[in-house]
Amino acid sequence: MTVQQLTHAIINAILQGGEGFLEGTMAALLPLLWLVLLALHLARPYMVRTTQKFSLRLGADIWWVLYIGIRDLLLAVVAIMSFMYLYPDIVVADSLPIGGSLATAALFGVLLVKLVADADDDPRAFKLVSTLLGIGSALYLVPTLLGVQLTSGVWGPGWAGIAKALATNTDPGLAVALCWISVAAIALMGLVALWYDLRVPVQHGRGEPTAARLEPDREGA
Repeated sequence: MTVQQLTHAIINAILQGGEGFLEGTMAALLPLLWLVLLALHLARPYMVRTTQKFSLRLGADIWWVLYIGIRDLLLAVVAIMSFMYLYPDIVVADSLPIGGSLATAALFGVLLVKLVADADDDPRAFKLVSTLLGIGSALYLVPTLLGVQLTSGVWGPGWAGIAKALATNTDPGLAVALCWISVAAIALMGLVALWYDLRVPVQHGRGEPTAARLEPDREGA
């Protein structure tokens, strides 16, 4: 083996090992992050009641801003980390929950709802966000607990078949199909978000000249 071949072999080993370590770390952290995200969302009534206990308005505002910031930042982090479920090669190679790609699509649905509506003030938007988070967490956590974590145990032939169906590497056909369905759903939601972002500035731009035309009339009056 030449020096160049040895160098390439070492570089490939480092890259593959680093990729496997990163994927394994994210797969191990995501169940915990899903639970924290769901807990923060369900803690909204408690946070609202707590703001009423502050004697200073500034303290209540800081408390509420911190809660909103941490909750939405965690939502964005979980969505970014869940991107690995949209790559068929990763899904087929690693033992991941079969519903991970669909849970990723549910997360992007939450982001879309938060973009087009105020989920903290609109009850219908809040219910939709709660529903999507509940569905996404169930699609992720149930296969993780009953499929990925229990495939190594002895649960009998019947349960072993169910556990294998809940892991991506033991059921690659279904995993890849769900992956492409999720990619299509996310792409559609991305087009809706793009249309909304392009439409809102146009509406605001149309409203600004009207206000500018009314201002001289007020001064003249």
